[in-house]
Amino acid sequence: MPATTTAAPTEDAIRQALAGVNDPEIRRPITDLGMVSDVRVEPDGRVRVEVLLTVSACPMRDTLTRDVTAAVTAVPGVSGVTVDLGVMTAEQRKQLQEKLRGPGRAELVVPFAQPGSLTRVYAVASGKGGVGKSSVTVNLAAALAAKGMSVGVLDADIYGFSIPRMLGVQGKPTKVEQMIMPPQAHGVKVISIGMFTPGNTAVVWRGPMLHRALQQFLAEVYWGDLDVLLMDLPPGTGDIAISVAQLVPGAEILVVTTPQQAAAEVAERAGSIALQTHQQVVGVVENMSWLELPDGQRMEVFGSGGGEAVSAALGRSLGTKVPLLGQIPLDTVVREGGDAGVPVVLSDPTNPAAAALLSIADKLAARRRGLAGMSLKLSPA
Repeated sequence: MPATTTAAPTEDAIRQALAGVNDPEIRRPITDLGMVSDVRVEPDGRVRVEVLLTVSACPMRDTLTRDVTAAVTAVPGVSGVTVDLGVMTAEQRKQLQEKLRGPGRAELVVPFAQPGSLTRVYAVASGKGGVGKSSVTVNLAAALAAKGMSVGVLDADIYGFSIPRMLGVQGKPTKVEQMIMPPQAHGVKVISIGMFTPGNTAVVWRGPMLHRALQQFLAEVYWGDLDVLLMDLPPGTGDIAISVAQLVPGAEILVVTTPQQAAAEVAERAGSIALQTHQQVVGVVENMSWLELPDGQRMEVFGSGGGEAVSAALGRSLGTKVPLLGQIPLDTVVREGGDAGVPVVLSDPTNPAAAALLSIADKLAARRRGLAGMSLKLSPA
């Protein structure tokens, strides 16, 4: 019997397959974004697809080529695939920006400050440095993303940025017109001033520059529809903390402290800024609570009771319950995960420190996006 041959696929079948390919940065189908410029199908089943990159130096071009090739190859009748990469014109990039942001939204608008925003914004704060605030931030972000939530991290610690290393971010942001596409790691979108400075260069800025940088990170970065945005604040109650309250008044404060009484007193001041900014404090996290010894005993390296003290003091001053969300034991695996760029909640989820962090993430995840429970900023006459 003569061998049967499979008919060449139709252009519609190829475009339908391409609709399942998401842009690696924007995370939306390339067909919806106007990135598929041309599709040609030869009688012998060979397919040529022209894809328009947002910019010529797009860091995800290899990923996009691989994903398009795989999707088209899976269509019955395809005998070969060629992917040609072009570049969008300025007009096409402008149209893409309007598609993502909406018409008339080219100006600096912070989406999380708009009345219809359902994103939970957590400003992770501490009174002093060295309490592990950034470690808590990256582990909570990774844990929430692992639950299937859409998560972003804004490294607002302009002087002491460390989030890119701790989350293992390798890529650089891509700029499309007035939008910045943030790189991702472990399913988390990340932006940091460290992505824009050469090497380990120090950032030497004063208040207005800090405010402007934070505003650009909030407004110009294309975050998409986030469930949660975590902002890693610098220690204390300085310019950035005030700017966060101005730019994202609905942000809730998550206070990180250690058990040490001296650290707890300073952390209480960081949380009490909510009295002046009319923000809510979502809770307190006590880090480095104890060291587990080989014989099972706990050594309280930094004392005890700091987290409970901060929780109680903030509850009294704010006139509302401020829960102690969790206590995280001191463990070298947390530090090792930060140095390696793989948070411990992903690399060793059964570790006691990871378990404590996962428990805190569960409590934050239970506070689903929406208007319920949010402060209406009303005061009695």
